[in-house]
Amino acid sequence: MKGTIEKVQPNPPQTPVHEQVYQKIRAQILFGEMAPGQAVTIQGLTASVNAGMTPVREAIRRLISDGALTFQGNRRVSVPVLTVEDASELNFARKSIEPELSRRAALNITPAEVAELTRIDAALDAAIDAGDVPGYLSWNYQFHATLYAHANAPILAELADRLWLRFGPSLRVVCGRMGTQNLPDWHKDILTALRANDPVEAAKAMDRDIGQGIEQVTAVLRIHGESH
Repeated sequence: MKGTIEKVQPNPPQTPVHEQVYQKIRAQILFGEMAPGQAVTIQGLTASVNAGMTPVREAIRRLISDGALTFQGNRRVSVPVLTVEDASELNFARKSIEPELSRRAALNITPAEVAELTRIDAALDAAIDAGDVPGYLSWNYQFHATLYAHANAPILAELADRLWLRFGPSLRVVCGRMGTQNLPDWHKDILTALRANDPVEAAKAMDRDIGQGIEQVTAVLRIHGESH
């Protein structure tokens, strides 16, 4: 009698090392672990992400292309310093893209997906209450990225993600100066609109969320500029 042959499930493909290194450095920029204006060196990054020089060099090249790092000549690379003018451009770009992503998501989203976003928002609220700036930045990004993933608009979602890379370091500065208690939170209005599958209100609430956040960043940038 022939024995049964057990099906062996293939192991999921492992993320290549160069991609892992890129994502680690990207997260450091996105969540403000690197300050605006901070110089970035290959040696420093190889130590911080525990990787070799080759994948770190490749990650730096990709991040310069993303606009998350800037090349300043003499082989010097740094985190861009956001100006008031930059913030105005970001405001225009984000308001052109992210409300539309929210509108599309409201048309497609399921109750289970809204429940997931509600859980993320609760974790965000807990971070705000605890004064946990890294936690706030992480959960806030996750809320937006998860919402946009339900828009079925990958090109727009990728553009939004790149804009967040420009915004992240300065948002960390705002949190450090103003604390977490004064941060804007239009997420409840967004969630209400999503539960009702109301694309118009979802877009409006996202527009307000972006505007208020940019206003706070701009206020800190003006103060910082005046102090120099």
